[in-house]
Amino acid sequence: MAEYKVKDGRELRIAISGKSGCGNTTVSSLLAEKLGVTLINYTFRQLAAEKGLTLAQVIENAKSDDSYDIAVDTKQVELARAESCVLGSRLAIWMLKEADLKVYLIASDDTRAKRILNREGGDLQQIKDFTAMRDREDSARYMKLYKIDNNEYEFANLKIDTATRTPEQIVALILSHLEKNGLIEKK
Repeated sequence: MAEYKVKDGRELRIAISGKSGCGNTTVSSLLAEKLGVTLINYTFRQLAAEKGLTLAQVIENAKSDDSYDIAVDTKQVELARAESCVLGSRLAIWMLKEADLKVYLIASDDTRAKRILNREGGDLQQIKDFTAMRDREDSARYMKLYKIDNNEYEFANLKIDTATRTPEQIVALILSHLEKNGLIEKK
């Protein structure tokens, strides 16, 4: 149930980014629910499901076929421009230039790996290795395709270390910022 609403007569677009395991999906989902707006979180994971492939297969295919990245990035920005929303993706803060608020979530490599382990199971060291490889591959692709350095996020309106905060605390910080800036109001 939405607890806040977008101010009458306007639309609101929030872009949330961060690397795998930072809490993008959880925070974006909670925030969209609290605001009563659409959540847009179209990623390689959804593309893999649509194509009947594993996430690892899509990541591998994307190394030599730019159409995977372009399909995901084009689709999510197109969806985000259509209505008030929370766009949660690795490149949201770079790709949705007109976002009213850009949030970058941060967590250490160890924290991220432990969260992925809790979410998906497996071996912690294998997850650390896979996540490090994925980060390198993602960064290389973003630079190649868009000239985006996803380690340069200083322009984000909010940078939140997620290691010491619950998703609910992170959402409360974002809501406070939105309310303070006159973009939302309590219902």
